[in-house]
Amino acid sequence: MIEFGVAKMNKPGFENSGDSYVLEQHSKGVLAAVIDGLGHGDKAFFAAQAAVEALKQSPQDAPLALMQRCHHALVGTRGAVISMGTLANDQLTWLGVGNVEGVLLRADKSIPRERLMVRSGVVGYRLPTLRAFTLLLHWGDTLIFATDGIRSAFAENLPRHDSPQRIADTILAEHNRKTDDALVLVIRYQS
Repeated sequence: MIEFGVAKMNKPGFENSGDSYVLEQHSKGVLAAVIDGLGHGDKAFFAAQAAVEALKQSPQDAPLALMQRCHHALVGTRGAVISMGTLANDQLTWLGVGNVEGVLLRADKSIPRERLMVRSGVVGYRLPTLRAFTLLLHWGDTLIFATDGIRSAFAENLPRHDSPQRIADTILAEHNRKTDDALVLVIRYQS
């Protein structure tokens, strides 16, 4: 159903990264999420891990319920920003809080790419009114999530038909700010 690739790097000088991801296949489809714990180091790492555990409890739930679960799990931590999507039945339902970018590249180059509309806020501290968006998926469409350690122009001129791992590695190598934790998750839909 999917092919994926992940590339990540810790902020120089830090042993733990506050950037993490969840990719869970389940009976209803796939959950993909990227979490960026605020700041760096151990406190950011622990916040991100709290979100990872919350998401893995019931990955088949709807994104709105998953984000609420993350919010409750992150109260008392430094918080995180999170973008996620569920892929099921030729549809992508996604939502985001904070600055984890999401881009959907269509296999058909004549169809413009889609960008995830994220809401301002911090999961675990100030959750905005949530709204999920649903799009149709086609075989070969590629979903990319990137934390703020990656420059926002990462989706420009990508070799769309490279493997997801090669795309993730290319984005990290060419768009890494090198002053922050960085993570890229690339998922190709194969219905």
